[in-house]
Amino acid sequence: MKKTRSLFASLIAVSLAFATLAFSALAQQIQYPMTRKVDHTDTYHGVKVADPFRWLEDDNSAETARWVEEQNKVTFAYLSSIPYRAKVKERLEKLFNYPKYGQPFRKGDNYFFSKNDGLQNQSVLYVQKGFDGRPEVLIDPNKFSEDGTARLTTFSLSKDGKYAAYGVSKSGSDWQEYFVMEVATKKTLADNLKWIKFSGASWLGNGFYYNRYDAPERGRELSSKNEYMKVYYHRVGTPQSEDELVYEDKANPYRFFGVGTTEDERFAILSISESGSGKKGNALFYRDLSKGEKNFTPIVADIGDDSFNVVDNIGDTFLMQIDRNAPNGKVVLFDPKTPEEKNWKTILPEKPDPLQYATVSGGKLFAVYLKDVTTRVYVHSLDGRLENEVRLPGPGSAGGFGGERDDKFVFYTFNSFNYAPTIFRYDISTRKTTLFRAPEISGFKPTDYETRQVFYKSKDGTRVPMFLVYKKGIKLDGQNPTLLYGYGGFNITTSPGFNPLRLALLEQGFVYASANIRGGGEYGEKWHEAGTKLRKQNVFDDFIAAAQWLIANKYTSSEKLAVNGGSNGGLLVGAVINQRPELFRAAIPAVGVMDMLRFHKFTIGAAWIADYGSSDNAEEFKALHAYSPLHNIRAGVKYPATLITTADHDDRVVPAHSFKYAATLQEKASKENPVLIRIDTKSGHGASSTSKAIEQTADIYSFLFHTLGATPKYATEEAHSNR
Repeated sequence: MKKTRSLFASLIAVSLAFATLAFSALAQQIQYPMTRKVDHTDTYHGVKVADPFRWLEDDNSAETARWVEEQNKVTFAYLSSIPYRAKVKERLEKLFNYPKYGQPFRKGDNYFFSKNDGLQNQSVLYVQKGFDGRPEVLIDPNKFSEDGTARLTTFSLSKDGKYAAYGVSKSGSDWQEYFVMEVATKKTLADNLKWIKFSGASWLGNGFYYNRYDAPERGRELSSKNEYMKVYYHRVGTPQSEDELVYEDKANPYRFFGVGTTEDERFAILSISESGSGKKGNALFYRDLSKGEKNFTPIVADIGDDSFNVVDNIGDTFLMQIDRNAPNGKVVLFDPKTPEEKNWKTILPEKPDPLQYATVSGGKLFAVYLKDVTTRVYVHSLDGRLENEVRLPGPGSAGGFGGERDDKFVFYTFNSFNYAPTIFRYDISTRKTTLFRAPEISGFKPTDYETRQVFYKSKDGTRVPMFLVYKKGIKLDGQNPTLLYGYGGFNITTSPGFNPLRLALLEQGFVYASANIRGGGEYGEKWHEAGTKLRKQNVFDDFIAAAQWLIANKYTSSEKLAVNGGSNGGLLVGAVINQRPELFRAAIPAVGVMDMLRFHKFTIGAAWIADYGSSDNAEEFKALHAYSPLHNIRAGVKYPATLITTADHDDRVVPAHSFKYAATLQEKASKENPVLIRIDTKSGHGASSTSKAIEQTADIYSFLFHTLGATPKYATEEAHSNR
């Protein structure tokens, strides 16, 4: 028996060696476009840093356009050579093609919800009269554009439900255009508001507050810095030129503002933040509209590192969620009559578990917590007395519980890695949960898959959680193709969640690993802070330790391990393959922040200084320069096979990050593995439509199957049938 196993292992080793040689030969045949270099050097605190591909930052130049076209030719030629690429896309379409519903919400007698029939590019918004009424189409975003890349973003109803303000984004851009609809007639009015970004619509009477910027320089809409945000009030039926300027700050170009209104429209709440100055908190102000007040009164006058958010008002007082002296969050009651902080009354004290958010619905205070990255929900009276826990189907993620003050029930959605998003109805008086709507996915059996949470030690001994999901019955022999995902930033929690497209990997024997590394919000503000600024290396150490744990525990091996992350996660992937290139076989850095010395020069990048620090600061420059993906690529190193993804309308992390990174990696890396960049069109920081999402995922999965030597079974079955 030992001889048989030894022979089998030898055959596997030989076949892997041949596959590696063939793959390496294919990679060496790639002729990358020549990328012109310029003699450009910047000096940071006495340190000279070359930037030979600076010209690629100009997204309007004809030379950059030619470079993009030439790179895409190489990339799509390589992807087209993968024989089962079309079959992968076909499989993804089949997996995604089932009705998907959004969580309902009520305004007056009407209920609203979204639905995607299966492969519609955009979900359609429906309205129905009463809980059991007949649904009617209210807004169909698929009609916004011929190619389906225009999306419905904001949708906000006036207090009486008469009007709705809705936003439209084109080709994946963060820029929005607002319109107003008369709900009863479904008629879109003449109102048209432009140059809106990072805004909602907060109604007050027959108008609403919103944020906008001045119109950018023509031709620079996608890359120019976003400075001097302003808050306006728009009255329905009037042109944007007549909108009332509510708030601006001419002395601080990178400040963010937001004005919201309480449900009874008695108070307007102004929040001011300035993460571009390195502060991660906000200041908070209010004005009593019932008294006709025009000036905002401070609750917290200065911006610091603490966060303050009004949950709702109870008469003259405000329920607020804060993290001052409570890094896991708590809820307090603020009384304008006694505004000093010493008089704030604690309603929900800080707990060992982080408070994700609190909301008031149906006269109850719902508090949503995280317990080892899984959701816990508790219902309280408005004075903070615990009434009950909402029992969820199991470990996973739940969201919702919002509603009106007179609601009798609320909705929430629960999902996990092998539990598709399911909508439940919670009755406030009986405290009972009932199933409202569950998806039906043909051929998917949750019991075929196993989800497991493990904990591992990082480099400094920190205990880090990680979720694993895989098909039941896998063998721990180190031969499983594995995709390791991470984010690790901006206090964002990487929650367990369902993705029907991921099934295309899992059903073929992949292990999917999601590491809950520092920098995120999994364990509150301290966990977040431990992965920011001068401590950012902790994030990379956590991710590398996750890979090492997977290998040590025989889930996979370096030859079978791929890594993926997007945005801040793209930065993560770029940094770890620089630091440990031998640890990974493939890498998918998506829309990544790759130039850590210049990220704050574009669009909204200055807002990230609170997390990253800035190259303008000598100490922070040293830390940024030490891990910046662009600046730490070493000549002659064998990097993993890499597929970089970005898009032409990404105005959050501008594509220049990926352009310069790809050019540098193609120039310096050894030629044993491919370095490709896939640049999508009419898409942004995320896929702008269902078809775009499936096309991109098909290319990424085909690349992974091919690189990891994990040919999908349906490809081999077809090959046999064609003999």
